[in-house]
Amino acid sequence: MRQRGTGCIYRQKGSGNWWIKYHRNGRPFRESTHTADRRKAEQKLKQRLAEMATGHFIGLRLERMTLSELADDFFRNYRIKGRKSLKDVETRWKLHLQPFFETYKAVDVSSDLIAQYVDERQQQKAANGTINRELAALKRMFRLGQEATPAKVLRSPAFPLLEENNVRTGFLEDCEYRKLVEANPELWFRALVELGRTYGWRVSELLGLRAKQVDLLARTIRLEPGTTKNKDGREVIMTTVVYELLKQCLHGKPGESYVFTRSSGKPVRDFRGTWTTACVAAGVPKLLFHDLRRTAARNLRRAGVAEGVIMKIGGWRTRLVFERYAIVAQQDVADAMSKLEKIENSHSLGHSATESGAVADTESVH
Repeated sequence: MRQRGTGCIYRQKGSGNWWIKYHRNGRPFRESTHTADRRKAEQKLKQRLAEMATGHFIGLRLERMTLSELADDFFRNYRIKGRKSLKDVETRWKLHLQPFFETYKAVDVSSDLIAQYVDERQQQKAANGTINRELAALKRMFRLGQEATPAKVLRSPAFPLLEENNVRTGFLEDCEYRKLVEANPELWFRALVELGRTYGWRVSELLGLRAKQVDLLARTIRLEPGTTKNKDGREVIMTTVVYELLKQCLHGKPGESYVFTRSSGKPVRDFRGTWTTACVAAGVPKLLFHDLRRTAARNLRRAGVAEGVIMKIGGWRTRLVFERYAIVAQQDVADAMSKLEKIENSHSLGHSATESGAVADTESVH
């Protein structure tokens, strides 16, 4: 006879394995030990009782929770919230996270296992920034599991934050710009590059632009609130070059049509191949379209535009863009050097006056 509260072991009819039964908060739990060894079954029961006594009991449902189930909840959350990065996180999961973690239960994911994943990805030459984005997705899966009602995981492992040293310094110079658009004279390509280097807008913001957002009479372009990365709306005035290009792009198009379309009339969705070919021909094979974003910030700053205005045009919420890429106005630098020269000259004049006075005093003594 076992003491009350210590559970029991038993065999079900037709089963060769031992089962255990125990109670927690008045609720009975039954589970197979997956062994015909009575001693091992007794150890399994003692383990469960110890977990309840120390507060580490998580229950069978949580113990069996897989990473794939957490990933499904994660993607559903992104779909409900309309997150634009859904495809990106799905790709990271399918290509890298799932092949490594799919055989593990959520309770088995430890800091040591995550370190193994990081090591494996680094051996594959993945950049630290890339690994950080993958771990961020995994961390979010655990957080959503903890926030679920009832909770699907009780704890989240520690996730490292790897040092990133991938700051790009690329800019598109005027001579390179001319070569780039000469390499691909298609209207949509020339207009896309021109808007990118003028306003610093993201490629997703440009490709999603529709005819109704462009007012040729007022010469304005408007990004509606909620359509940009930071959800803020923006409106800019066209330069003469931008106006001429967009006028051609919009010829005969109704309001719902996309601004950037190929000669066949189909919207431009993915132009990575075209971009790479043009960059190679222009002698800038490593240039990214995103480099036009920092190019616009630099050019506007050089033109004397205030940082606050530049941030509104390009959609930056902080001035980190200027610090990260060391973007300063040349006039600011010139003014600083001018002030420094005045100080140095005044010091030099002061020294000269002192020396002249000393000579005069010496002469008067003699």
